[in-house]
Order: sequence, then C-alpha cells, then structure tokens
Amino acid sequence: MNVLIAGANGKTGRHIIEQIARGGEHRAIAMVRDPKQEKELEKLGAQTVVGDLEGDVSHAVHLADAVIFAAGSGSKTGPDKTISVDQEGAKNLIDAAKEHRIQHFVMLSSIGTDNPSAGPDSMEQYFKAKAIADEYLRGSDLSYTIVRPGALTDERAIGKIEASQKIENKENRSISREDVAAVLIASLTHEEVKNKTFEILSGETDIEEALKFIY
Repeated sequence: MNVLIAGANGKTGRHIIEQIARGGEHRAIAMVRDPKQEKELEKLGAQTVVGDLEGDVSHAVHLADAVIFAAGSGSKTGPDKTISVDQEGAKNLIDAAKEHRIQHFVMLSSIGTDNPSAGPDSMEQYFKAKAIADEYLRGSDLSYTIVRPGALTDERAIGKIEASQKIENKENRSISREDVAAVLIASLTHEEVKNKTFEILSGETDIEEALKFIY
C-alpha cells in the first residue's frame, strides 16, 4: 500500500519511514509542511508531498491507500496549537481520507486519553484533543486502528510489547518510539486490530503475536 504519514518529520514518523523502506511491503509518502524537509525524508526512503494539517490535504490523501497519523503538537506548544493540530488537524485528515475512500486509517493516540483529567495538568488539554480526534475517527465509518502508547523513549526497539484495550499496570513503564512505529505499521494490515482501540507498552510478547490477542 501507499501509506501517507502525517507527522513524518517527527521522531516516530522517521522511524515509520525507515521501517517501511526496509520492509518493502508498502511505500511511505511523507507529508511535510516545509519543503525544506523533503530532501532528508526522501533519503530515509519516502516519497514526499507538501501539505499542512491546518489546510487542504486532499491532494496528499489522493496519493495514498492508507494513512498513519503520527503528528503531534506536544504539550509544550500551547493549547491553541494542540487544538489546531492534534484535534482539528486530525479531523481534517480524517475527512479527506473518508472523501478519498482510504482503506485504513491508523491513529497514534496516547495512554491517558480515555480520562484526560486524571493525568498531569500539563497534559490535560493534549489528552482532551486526542480524545476528540479518536472519537471522530471512530464515528467516521473509516476502517481504523487507534494505538495508545505510554511514555515514549528514544531507546532501541526490543520488538516485544504488552498490548491490551486497557493495560492495568502502567506505573514507571514506557515504550520506544521505534517499537511504536512497528506497531503502527503492523496495524495497517492486521485484521485482528481493525476498528479497535488499544494501549501498548514494552512487554514480553513479540509485536506480531501481541496484536493477535487484544482484550
């Protein structure tokens, strides 16, 4: 499949590009806001297209069979950017994906999104925005997968995770961005995770096996 990656220039987005290029099963289409980013992402193995989540993205979606939304403003950019990118930007891309009959839409969400007020105050607006985007995707009639990792690290992938609709023991646990990227890519084609929302953390089960048993 041709896979459009929103947030392609971020750390997780770059891992997605590299892993798709190595795997050879799909082709990565990196959507970038700044044309200056194109050359570097093309070196990683992606085709590129200029597009802004806060504007018209239909031309970018038209190139793709599937979408991975890995964009994020982060909690430090302020509430306005959080809403415009994580919430409204996601909804904008979902609308375009629906219009172009995209086969599958994979959303990078976050643990904590199901109860925004329970987390740190600094993350509440971010979690609320992600929750709205997740719900919008679920109601879009698109085939989707919503992946909610815990705290992200830059450590090397271990290829093993815990995956569940609700992970009970989350304290002091994390997951590498590289492993998150692998889960997002696997979610493009795994029938077992179609139209499901689930949490992931580093664990003891191979990714491919863990995705077969989401409870």
